[in-house]
Amino acid sequence: MYVAITSSPNKKQLLVMKTKAMRSGAWFRVLKRIDRALLDLTIKVIDNVRSAKLAKSVTEILGKLENAIKDPSSRFYEVGMPLAQKISIMCQKLGNLSASGWAYDSSFIKFLGVLQVNADKTFTL
Repeated sequence: MYVAITSSPNKKQLLVMKTKAMRSGAWFRVLKRIDRALLDLTIKVIDNVRSAKLAKSVTEILGKLENAIKDPSSRFYEVGMPLAQKISIMCQKLGNLSASGWAYDSSFIKFLGVLQVNADKTFTL
């Protein structure tokens, strides 16, 4: 069902992933404008990606799309993880020894992600 990118992506793989992302709504929800532009230009200009830097960038973007298509709630974890780590470090500095586990608590991470996504008008799920 999903396109597995093992080597340098080609035009067909990029088109298939873009179509799936557009249909699922992940194209605009997950990717920044610059990421969408990079994929669109790569699709228009290149048949096979040969540059190592371009392949790395395109593969990272495709990974984001694959995660979003597989699990729509993964965006909560992407947003919540850095917040949980920052809060954990701050609370440890203030003397809360049990705060070290907060950075890896999936419920806490998802909670923070939901709060942040709902607080920001730029995020839409």
